Order: sequence, then structure tokens, then C-alpha cells
Amino acid sequence: MMRLRRFFYTILLLSSIGLVQSCGTVVISSRPNMPPPPWFYPNRVEAVRYVYFPNHMIYYDLSLRHYIYLNNNVWVTAKILPQRYRNINLSRSRFVHIKGYRGDDISRYHRENNTNRRRTGRRSNTRNGND
Repeated sequence: MMRLRRFFYTILLLSSIGLVQSCGTVVISSRPNMPPPPWFYPNRVEAVRYVYFPNHMIYYDLSLRHYIYLNNNVWVTAKILPQRYRNINLSRSRFVHIKGYRGDDISRYHRENNTNRRRTGRRSNTRNGND
């Protein structure tokens, strides 16, 4: 009887772990009533504020729900990307989670961290460059 009970609890534990892992998107946000954009699907809990699309030089601020892009050497913040970015599918674009930076001056962060990066038209096998 004890062996059967132990077996039952083991199966229950393993199935609950499997269910928790298959829950899908888990995002820590200061605004839980506003879901993240459809292209943002992490497989684990992450506390990030910015997502960077290096091939397009676009940032997305998850806390403010704004895109930040370079326009005539000025960083512009907008809720919706302008018409020239409409043909870009961000769900299929490579992106990098900006971990460890929660500040408001993304232009300074970009200058310090991404000026030596090269934009490429190549597709990578992974969506996240930090994994």
C-alpha cells in the first residue's frame, strides 16, 4: 500500500512539473493588464525592459509599450512603428533581450554597447542572441 501511494505521488509530481513547464508565456510586468506584443514569447520568466532588433536598429520598451527607432540620427519613441517599417515581421526577426539595463536613456546604452555591432541581413538559427 505504501509503495502504491509513493508511486501515485511521484506520478502526480512529474505531471504537475510537466504542466507548469508547458504554460507558455510568463512575463514579469508592471502593467499586467496590457499583454506584451505578439512577437514576444519567452520560454521562461525574464525581467527585461528592452528588446533590441539589431537588423532593424529598433528597440521595444516592454514597460512603456513603445518602439524606439533611429530617425535622422535622433531616437524617436512611438507606440506604432512608422510606415517604412510596416513590411518587417518582428515575429520572424532576430532579437536580443537587453538584460541588466532598466534605465530610460536607451541612446546612451546603444552608443556604449552596439556601436561596434554590424547589422546583417543573415538569418540566425536562434531568435535570442544572448542564449
